[in-house]
This record gives sequence, C-alpha cells and structure tokens, in this order.
Amino acid sequence: MPVVSASRLSRSFGVKVVLEDVTVAIDNGERVGLVGPNGSGKSTLARILAGVDHPDAGEVIVRRDAAVAYLEQEPRFPAGLSAREAVLAGLGPWSEARARYLEATRALERGGAGEDDLEQINAAVAAQAAAASEVERLGGWDREHEADALLDRLGIADPETPVETMSGGERRRVALARILARRPALAILDEPTNHLDVATIEWLEQYLVEQYPGALLLITHDRYVLDRVAGRTLELARARVHSYEGGYEAYLAAKAERDAIARRTEANRQNFLRRELEWLRRQPKARTGKQKARIQRIQRAAGDETGARAQAKANFALQAARSGKTVLELRELHLELPDRVLVDRLTLALGKRERVGVIGPNGCGKTTLLRALTGDRAPDGGVVVRGRNTRVAYLDQTREGLDDSKTVFDNVAASGNSIELGGRTLDLGRYLERFLFDPSGYAQKVGTLSGGERARVALAKLLIGRHNLVLLDEPTNDLDTDTLAAVEEMLLEFEGAAIVVTHDRWFLDRVATSILAFSGDGVVEHYQGNYSTYLALAPSPAARQSQASPREASPAARPESTPKARRLTYAEQRELDGLLDQIEAAEERVAALETALADPALYEDGGAQIRAHTDELAEARAEATRLTARWEELEAIREASEA
Repeated sequence: MPVVSASRLSRSFGVKVVLEDVTVAIDNGERVGLVGPNGSGKSTLARILAGVDHPDAGEVIVRRDAAVAYLEQEPRFPAGLSAREAVLAGLGPWSEARARYLEATRALERGGAGEDDLEQINAAVAAQAAAASEVERLGGWDREHEADALLDRLGIADPETPVETMSGGERRRVALARILARRPALAILDEPTNHLDVATIEWLEQYLVEQYPGALLLITHDRYVLDRVAGRTLELARARVHSYEGGYEAYLAAKAERDAIARRTEANRQNFLRRELEWLRRQPKARTGKQKARIQRIQRAAGDETGARAQAKANFALQAARSGKTVLELRELHLELPDRVLVDRLTLALGKRERVGVIGPNGCGKTTLLRALTGDRAPDGGVVVRGRNTRVAYLDQTREGLDDSKTVFDNVAASGNSIELGGRTLDLGRYLERFLFDPSGYAQKVGTLSGGERARVALAKLLIGRHNLVLLDEPTNDLDTDTLAAVEEMLLEFEGAAIVVTHDRWFLDRVATSILAFSGDGVVEHYQGNYSTYLALAPSPAARQSQASPREASPAARPESTPKARRLTYAEQRELDGLLDQIEAAEERVAALETALADPALYEDGGAQIRAHTDELAEARAEATRLTARWEELEAIREASEA
C-alpha cells in the first residue's frame, strides 16, 4: 500500500510550467531517487508530496497512519533551542511525554509538607508514572542518547550548541538528525549530502540502506548515494515524470534506451512528413474526400508535440594557457590556525593534465590550502611555487565573485559583450546558452537564482580567458547530474592541471588522477589514482573513519588487531601484469624524444618546435614516473599478501 500517492499534479510559476499531469506513488519501505535538471521542479514536487506546498491541480493522498517528514534546503527552527532539543522536538508524542515527565519531576522536587501539598505530590507521582510509561511505550529513554549519537555522526560534536548560532550547513545536519531520529513512514530528503564530508556521506549511505525503516524519496546529485540506496529512480524533465527501475546506473541505461526509441520514432515521423509533403505538392488543387482526410493526417503529424526533443545540455570548455615545465610545486608547506595544525610539511609537484581530488572532514583545512595556492593566504612555513607561465582560475565555495544585485548578463559581461572561445568569437548570449541560460533568464538578478543556477553563472565567469591551473572548491554542490557530467568532461579534456575539493565520490572516480587526503593533525597524504584506488590503498575502513573524523573514535570503531594484508583484486592483477610493458614503452618514448632534442637540425627552425619537443619530453618523463610508481605500489601489495 502506498505511503503517499499523487494524482495528476500540475504547478506553474507565472508562465513557467514545472509540473504537468504528474502521477506518482511511493510504497511502504520503498527507496526512490528523484533526478532532473536544475530548475525542473524537483523541490516543488517534494514540497507538494510533503504537504508543505499545494498544487494548482491534482491531489495528494497520504496513508492515514503515515507520518511524512521533509528535509528542506534551508530548514528553520524555533529560537532558543539547542541542537539536542531541536532533534528531540521532532519526536512528537515522545517529546510531549518526556516534557510531562520532567514537569512532574520538578513538581516533586519543589515538594511541601501540608495536606494540600501531599495531594499535589500524589498527583505529580501519578503524572510522572504515566509519563514514564508513555516514554517507554514510544521508544524508551534511549531516544535522547540516539539523538546525541546521530548529531555526533553528522558532525555536531556539542549537542548543547544553540541552533541559531550555527551555520546553514550545520542547521541542515541538525534537521537531518531530527528526521533520522523520528523515523517517519516517508522521509523526503532534499540534497541531504550537501555540506557533508566523504566519511559522513558513506556513513549516511550505509545507515539509510541498513537501518532506516521507512520509505525514502532522495533528491541528490550524489550519484553513488542514488545508485546504492535507490531501488527506483524518477526523472522529472519538461514538467513530466518518468519512472525507471533500479538505481542511478540502471536509470542511465534505461534512459539511453528510451531516448534511442524516441529518436527512432521521431525519425519515422519526419520521414512520413517528408513523403506526405511531396505528395501534397504533386496534387492538383481539387481535393477528394480521401485526399482531404490524408491532408488532415499530415497536419496532425506536423503538429504532434510528442516527438523527441533534444534536451539542452551544458557545454563547458576550459581554455588552456601555454604552460612551462612547472605548473605548481609545494615544498614543505605548513598551514596552521591558533589552535591546531592544518597542513604539516606537504610536498607536491603538479604537472600538466594532472587532476588532484582533495578530501577530508569539514573544517580540516581544504579551503585554506586552496587560498594558500592562490596567494590569498600566506603559508606559515614552506614555499608555494607557481610557474612563470602559470595562470590560476579559482572557483570558491561560496561563489563570492558574483554580484547578487546584478543580472546574469551583467555578472558575466564584465569582460565585454563578446567572448573569445577556441579561436572563435561568440556574442555573450550565445556563450550563456552553453551554461543553459535562455534569453528570458539573462535579465534575472543573480540573488534570486537557485544554488545550481548561481553555480553555472560562476562557471561562466571562470571559464572566460585562458588558464593552466584550475582550483575548484566544492564545484559539485547544487549542480544536477547532467551538469556535473559536463564539468567532468571539461576537466578530462583540459590540457592544464586541476585541484578539486569535493565530497562527490563518483566525480572523483571519473576525474581524479590522484587523491590528497587530509587525515587530521596536519597529516595530508598523496595517493596516486582515483577515489576507488585511494580506498584500496588507504588504511582499513575503521582506521579511515577515525582519521576522517575530528572527534575521537569510539573503542568499538578501533581495530583490535593489525589487519591482514589485502590481496590484489582481479583488476589490479591485470593492471600489474601489463605495467612493465607500459613502462618499457614510456621509457622508449622518453629516449626517442631525448634523441630528437639532441639533433642539431631541430634548432634550425626556431623556438616553437623546440618548446613543443621539450614539453612533450616533460610529459613523457612524468608518465614514465607515474607508471613506475604505480607498479611499485601494486607490487608492494602483492608481496605483502604473499609474505
């Protein structure tokens, strides 16, 4: 039986239709993901299903005994509550029974000696017993400890902290803890992973799969969470909802097949129209009844709006500036705050086409590191060396470079009304189309945009000009999955270097060539490979959890003994088997380039060819070094497993 069912929902904002004849149902215990482009109406649908908003037409039916809870993107709390009180307030009848118990307890503590006082004491004792019985019936006294534990796992170390003094991200975590503690029949979670670090997202993912008893509707850009939690995926696009069985990967495969069928259908329709129009042109003016019927059929086909329409896709491109031998080098870099060390003696060299993913708990120093790389923050020790030709582009987490009082057009037009891109000149309107802004949105004030739209404006500003070092601080926040894919493609094609702070594991697996992991107490370790490789090479999951958390791990989380050396996976063994051949080929390429550079004839044609050969040699040497390092890593794992 469905927990909630919605029939023929419609909702418009002015002339923009976001929901049209939408029918959905979520069954008891079902896990459903909701995806769609930014601005497509996902949050609107979620608010309507939660009863927070109302449709223009249609109805929503919630099962009589079912509670529905909604995690808003900007939750609100009554003034004066601590984090613990805010979570417990969400428990409804349990909180009311607890309040009656505490009030009766205070009445007993006041006490008295008169006859009237004895009557009041007896009444308080009876009220206390009744309230205690109700608390036990509704889950017992452990609910308070459970609230503290959930807050702790979500990064709120002190449950007594007043909610009104917290940042927006911290308030969202308190709101999420309140829903998880309440355990409603349906939890609607709108971007629950925003402002969570990787370790906390992994914990939340496991908690939702293994412990949460109710139904879930997840709106999130975290594709691993969608893939591992959701058993069904809803796609909201062009005001309509399509349902796909399975998580994100299954959704992608089914959507690709659906789109292919739609393209074939549209191709057939176009062929029919072409044939029929040719027939029309050949006919005399006089029409028989059959001819008129045929003409009507052509008109209906020409006006058919059900044909496949290509969905607009973001199209991003980073223009690489010419790079010297050194893009970026860190030598014994030291960063600290008055109360703790953030980075202690970090040494790192970054070359072209390297993409470093930076991970670690909130507040560990990831943003401070990026600010040190841009020069906005002086190191407390060590040196940051930027190459002579290094041109840095920086996308900060809060998008501070945007002027909320100005329009989309004016924010991006600071560099002029035309853009040089790939050797072509584009007018600003055509350029903005690449970022999914149509002419009706150019005049919209940036302060009124959604988080995803603001991110696209910030990217549009960032990508003007040429750079060879790109620093991105949480670029994946608020972006839909299609736009995330466009950012990934942009970085994969970029000829320069990139350092990306993100908690998006799918993004890191697809883009990163290495991982920089903050482990606490200033320890920052560099791992070659993507996020999955980092998981294989890093300490055991229990050890990683204690490193990833700024709080002390509980005794149960600590390994009781040294973990057994792991064995190579099948894929890693295959990789190891082929690495020596790859290393040999890379070294032969280095030798050939060195021979070419030693040829006097090369120097007769001027500097351009020399620079090209020099850059190619540097890349070849870096590739040979990378392959050798990877072989040593895998060989060490193999030897340890056989020892």
